[in-house]
Amino acid sequence: MSRRGQIAMTEQEVADFLDEQRTVICATSGRDGWPHLMPLWYVVRDGELWAWTYAKSQKVRNLERDPRATLQVEAGTEYQELRGVMLKCEADLRHDTEEVAALGREIFARYTGTSLEALDENVASMVAAQAPKRVAMRFAELKRATWDHRKLGGVY
Repeated sequence: MSRRGQIAMTEQEVADFLDEQRTVICATSGRDGWPHLMPLWYVVRDGELWAWTYAKSQKVRNLERDPRATLQVEAGTEYQELRGVMLKCEADLRHDTEEVAALGREIFARYTGTSLEALDENVASMVAAQAPKRVAMRFAELKRATWDHRKLGGVY
């Protein structure tokens, strides 16, 4: 088996890893051709990453011009513990305020460690106030690469 095959994550390992991690780096193509990299909080819905951001942000302008995005979630500080998922995606921007607010509530529930039903009313109000200025982004995966160097058992 190739080295790449040895370190690839299974579907379940990817799902667990994405559930465990907190930040995705989103790369879009800027108007000048340079990559534009930004961190985002995210949720996974039916195996797809979703995030929200301000509608006037540079990443949204970039995605309106070119919907391609590369997402990366990674962990580890030493070589033998590096893990990650890189997804080549097509972004679908959603502007419907109710849909954006629902995603915002879901994101805040995840990052505050609570359920949607138990989400603090102040947080829900803040999300509702922000929703008209934001967009929901659904990242439809086209291709992926994964790695988990821990699978090498210290042998390189």
